[in-house]
Amino acid sequence: DLLGEYLEIFRKIFLRTSGIRRAGSAALDLAYVANGIFDGFFEFGLSIWDIAAGVLLIKEAGGVVSDFEGTEGYFESGNIIAGSPEVHKDILDIVKEVRKNQDSR
Repeated sequence: DLLGEYLEIFRKIFLRTSGIRRAGSAALDLAYVANGIFDGFFEFGLSIWDIAAGVLLIKEAGGVVSDFEGTEGYFESGNIIAGSPEVHKDILDIVKEVRKNQDSR
């Protein structure tokens, strides 16, 4: 059900970046964000054990983590956006735009 929404978010982010990479592990991707190897991360429907350690690492490194509404409901929803304050805002803006457009269809 979420494939169209995911692909639209992916497309919009892809067009604004020099590349997108996924290690295949949310925990590893979030650790890479905390370390500055990756600039940002987003994903739908993850489990708390996939993101808890990475959320702590990113926050301790000065990054920002939220759900798709910009709140701290990521443990409940499993929907997460993470990155530096600037990158996080850019991803959040794209996610909100796409979700708004999906809702209006």
